[in-house]
Amino acid sequence: MYEGFFGLQERPFALLPDPAFLYLSKGHSTALTLLRYSLMNRQGFTVVSGEVGSGKTTLINRLLDEMKTGMTVGLINFTTRSFGEMAEWINMAYGLPYKNKGKVELYDDFVQFMIREYAAGRPVVLIVDEAQNLGIRGLEEIRMLSNVNAQKDYLLHVILVGQPELRSLLQSPQLRQLTQRVSVAYHLKRLTDDEVRQYILHRVTHVGGSAELFDPEAIRLVAAASDGIPRLVNTFCDLALVYAYSEEKTTVGAVEVRAVLEDRRRMGLPSGELEMRAAAAAAMEAERS
Repeated sequence: MYEGFFGLQERPFALLPDPAFLYLSKGHSTALTLLRYSLMNRQGFTVVSGEVGSGKTTLINRLLDEMKTGMTVGLINFTTRSFGEMAEWINMAYGLPYKNKGKVELYDDFVQFMIREYAAGRPVVLIVDEAQNLGIRGLEEIRMLSNVNAQKDYLLHVILVGQPELRSLLQSPQLRQLTQRVSVAYHLKRLTDDEVRQYILHRVTHVGGSAELFDPEAIRLVAAASDGIPRLVNTFCDLALVYAYSEEKTTVGAVEVRAVLEDRRRMGLPSGELEMRAAAAAAMEAERS
């Protein structure tokens, strides 16, 4: 809509996770390095947590881009508290038959699959996004499937990605055996105000835009309102560009950002990180009931 007006090749602040737009803050860079390390050394379990919208999925998508050869990867990115049988979802993630099979047969099929891939020199990696939704039972099922090893190597490397609730869940006594297998754990922190500035600049220039598209006061307001959560930065900046476009302004100022925040408040939509966390918590509570 506004791309041509601002000289942009595409929208710089789309909400869908796109590894091409990944801004490596200090925290994201550390997390990516740890993920690479855990894969290279075939560690048992890796855990990455972060607030809603902190860039976890974008980070995983970048990792997936890097893992296109040499590894066999299964991705589970649709988890709810009524998820169903874990073994079925895991087999489906790798393209294995899963319908009309019992747990024992599913388990044996997956073990034989891991052995074949290991023999072919292709480590098997399972990535579970929104892992906090699996609960104790789902996580314990994954641990059981990952028990198979070949001498010094685990046949399955598991990457669990989730919200802060995942860290609390892993402290449950019932998951003690799993947590003992966690070799790498990292929590993504919010972006600092300066990182928000660099993040906005990175995304704008990535699509051919001017480094002065957002004035300093607009950036300061976005940083304060978003509390360093990338998804909220994207939401506020995208709408601010629409508001500026509607007024035929070639730069985005504080007026446009304030208008975005005020209109979201009037509509009852989250206009800051605390409100977004409250909305997410309410949604999870509604799902439980």
